[in-house]
Amino acid sequence: MSTPLQNKIDFAVVMKVKNANPNGDPLNGNRPRTDYRNYGEISDVAIKRKIRNRLMDEGEAVFVQSDDRRNDEAGSLRERAEANLDMKKKPDEIAKQACAKWIDVRAFGQLLAFKGKKKAGKKGEATEGDEGDGGVSIGIRGPVSVQPAFSVEPIEVSSTQITKSVSGEGTGEKRGSDTMGMKHRVDGGVYTFFGSMNPQLAERTGFSDKDAESIKKIFPKLFENDESAARPAGSMEVLKVYWWKHNSKPGQYSSAKVHGTLKVNPDGSSTTTDLPGLKPEVIDGF
Repeated sequence: MSTPLQNKIDFAVVMKVKNANPNGDPLNGNRPRTDYRNYGEISDVAIKRKIRNRLMDEGEAVFVQSDDRRNDEAGSLRERAEANLDMKKKPDEIAKQACAKWIDVRAFGQLLAFKGKKKAGKKGEATEGDEGDGGVSIGIRGPVSVQPAFSVEPIEVSSTQITKSVSGEGTGEKRGSDTMGMKHRVDGGVYTFFGSMNPQLAERTGFSDKDAESIKKIFPKLFENDESAARPAGSMEVLKVYWWKHNSKPGQYSSAKVHGTLKVNPDGSSTTTDLPGLKPEVIDGF
């Protein structure tokens, strides 16, 4: 494994949304997420999903894969873990194996929590339960933190009623309720998310400078190869990536102070106020 990360890193990504649903809320009819002030929001989970997908596009090994993009035969995280790890070893050794195998585990951390298996039944088949072989519960804390993205200004959401030409239920003699639906989009908005990389935690997972460069490399094209009906090609775009590399493990300044130097305008333009001894690398979107 490579030498762990030696310098604290802070980063920010400025992005633009036009006529797309950047992150639907399943508890609100899949409308674009907003806070109580009507500022747009993209959850950190959604952002990490895109980071993982772009890392997979670059050939990196990823543990948490979505079903529509997985590159192995594992139907669950448990199957993927059992196929690649020696689950009979001690928890610390299992954690080391997972970190060495998958970049998202050593970056974001992971909870490996799987039930034990019952003893073989009448037909010799093992089933999940509390008896027999013990389960595992291993928490891995990762050095890379990613915050939710928020829009610079309150957003406007447009909703359109849609219909399907074929009913998914019934005999087809009459239009069913499942043929009707709603589609939502953000007409336009500029969003920003922040994050950091902690060298102290990187020592535990083996997250390296090379891993950090891999993530920096995919940030400008975070939304490439991510098209869907809710996010048509070209409707989401990374404008700028800001990358602050400190000169020490603890960092020259707090992440809050560093992130506070970035000013993003509603038109998508952005500027920073440089701190003494710390100037960001500014990368254009893909």
